[in-house]
Amino acid sequence: MDGKALGERIRAEVAREVTELGRPVGLATVLVGEDPASAIYVLKKQEACREAGIAAFHHELSEDTSEEDLLALVRKLNEDERVTGILAQLPLPPQIDEDKVIASIDPLKDVDGFHPVNAGHLLLGKPTLPPATPSGIMELLLEYEVPLLGAHAVVVGRSNIVGKPIALLLLAEHATVTICHSRTRYLPAVVREADVVVAAVGRAGMVTADMVKPGATVVDVGINRVDGKVVGDVAENVRAVAGLLTPVPGGVGPMTIAMLLRNTVRAARYQMRALAFPGR
Repeated sequence: MDGKALGERIRAEVAREVTELGRPVGLATVLVGEDPASAIYVLKKQEACREAGIAAFHHELSEDTSEEDLLALVRKLNEDERVTGILAQLPLPPQIDEDKVIASIDPLKDVDGFHPVNAGHLLLGKPTLPPATPSGIMELLLEYEVPLLGAHAVVVGRSNIVGKPIALLLLAEHATVTICHSRTRYLPAVVREADVVVAAVGRAGMVTADMVKPGATVVDVGINRVDGKVVGDVAENVRAVAGLLTPVPGGVGPMTIAMLLRNTVRAARYQMRALAFPGR
């Protein structure tokens, strides 16, 4: 499944929406510390914003930034009308409570979809700003016409960022969903029953060919560095067994950025009241 090609198409659609919207759209990114991987990821987001006509406002803070100072910045961004989306790059340093920072972001500007309000809407089956990676996975499954109604989907990973939200989105499409993780007993046997596998546990090569039913659709969310090479959570030998498989890189990664841009425009529509945000 070519996430790069589909992601480029969605980014082009977002650029057209920005032009037609009639108001400026801006994404504020906040990076605390000097983690190289996070810095590269934020840079890619900024470049994608500019290509789509979205203003990019970047804030870099030192590793020893206090929680109070970060919360003060978020409050300022909440009030800035130029900023339609706010993204605090995770992880944050240990002196900062990530949950508190996420909860401080205006739900209407929470383009990551992590705020309890947006997470609650997703749980209720009424997604407002759903997390970008799970949304990108669903777009890939739709693009490749993967049948989900009545299918057995196994999600390996239970994070709030991917595992739990993708399970909810699959349920909304009437799949039967099993959530597994690194401590699941008889994991290979459970995964082998799946029509659709989403591997998002953060462990290189954890899903192997003997764990996959022939012809199954396999979505590899993992980004791991092994001997200087980027690899996923799915072993190379799965390619010979799966019916459809997302590559790493070039699969889910480009879709995540594309869906983040889509959320930024959608957030602008909520703020314009062009879309009705529940509870507002």
